[in-house]
Amino acid sequence: MKKTSLLFFISIITLFLLLIVSCASIRLVTSAEEYYTLGMAYFELGKYEEAEQWLNRARMVDKTKTATDYNLGRIAFERGRYKEALRHFNDVLVKDPENVTALKAASYTQIKLGDIVKAEDLYERVLQIIPESFDNGYNYALVLYAMEKYDKAEEVLNKYELVLDTHNEAILLLARTQAKQDKIEAADTYNTWLQTNTDNNVRYEYAQVLEKGEFFARALEEYRMVSSSLSQGSVQEGELSQNMLQFKIAQVLLIADGENEEGIGTLKEAVEKGFNDFTALESLLDERRISEGNKEEIRIIIQDAKAKAENTEEQNLLKENDEVQ
Repeated sequence: MKKTSLLFFISIITLFLLLIVSCASIRLVTSAEEYYTLGMAYFELGKYEEAEQWLNRARMVDKTKTATDYNLGRIAFERGRYKEALRHFNDVLVKDPENVTALKAASYTQIKLGDIVKAEDLYERVLQIIPESFDNGYNYALVLYAMEKYDKAEEVLNKYELVLDTHNEAILLLARTQAKQDKIEAADTYNTWLQTNTDNNVRYEYAQVLEKGEFFARALEEYRMVSSSLSQGSVQEGELSQNMLQFKIAQVLLIADGENEEGIGTLKEAVEKGFNDFTALESLLDERRISEGNKEEIRIIIQDAKAKAENTEEQNLLKENDEVQ
C-alpha cells in the first residue's frame, strides 16, 4: 500500500513538472511571436529603431526564425547599414539557400556595397530556382545595367516585348540601356515613355539622344520644354539648371545653323547669368561643325568669363582679409 502511494505521489510530481515545462515552452513560443509581431508593426510605421529592438528580442528567443533575420536585414538596409543587412540576409541563406526573397535582397545590397559581380551571381541563382517572370527579368536587367552590361540588359528586356509597353520602369530602363550604347532607337523608346509620364530629367536625357542623332530641331524643342518647365517652378531641379539648359540650346543652335546669330546670343546670356563650366565652353572650340567666325566669338566670351571669375575671386580674398583684420 505504501509502495503504491509512493508511486502515485511520484507520478503526480512528474506530471506537475512536465506541465510546468510545457507551459514554459508554450510561453516561449508566444513571446517570440509577440516580439516579432510588435517588431513588424513598428517596421510598417517606419519606426525602425523600435522595430529593430523587438525583432532582436524575437531572434534571441527563437534563433531559427528566418523571417526575423530577413526583416532585421530590411531595417539595416533602410537605414543604410548595408554590411549589417548583408549579414542578416546571408544568415537566412545559410539556413535556406534557395530563399528567393533573401537572394534578391542580398543582390540589391551587394549593389549598394559596390560589388556588382556578386550581385549578378546572386541574381543568377534566383533565375535558376524559379522561372524567369517579367518582374525577375526586369530586376535582372537592373543589375546588368548597374554593371554597365548595357547590351545584355537590353537583350533581357527585349524578351518581354509583348508586355513591355505596360511597364513604365522597364520602358525607361530600356531607353537608358539603348542611350548608353548610342543607339538611335533610344529616341523612340524615350518618346514612348514620355507619352504617359512627365519628368524633366528624363526629357533632358531624351533631348541629348536627339542631339547626338543630329535631330537638332526636335532636340531644341525638348531642351526648351525643360527650360520652360523650370522657369515655371524652381530655377534648378536636381542637376538641371536654366544656365546649363541655355548652354545646351546655344550649342545646338551653333552646330545646326552657323549663320544664325541666336546661338552666340544665347551662349552670352548663359555665361552672363552664371554658366561657368569652362571645360564645356572650350569643347565648343573643338567642334568642327561650328563656324570659325562663331569660334572667335566663343573665345572672346570665354576670356571675358575667366577674367570676371578671377576678378570675383580676388575681391572675395580681399574681403576675407579685411574681415580677418
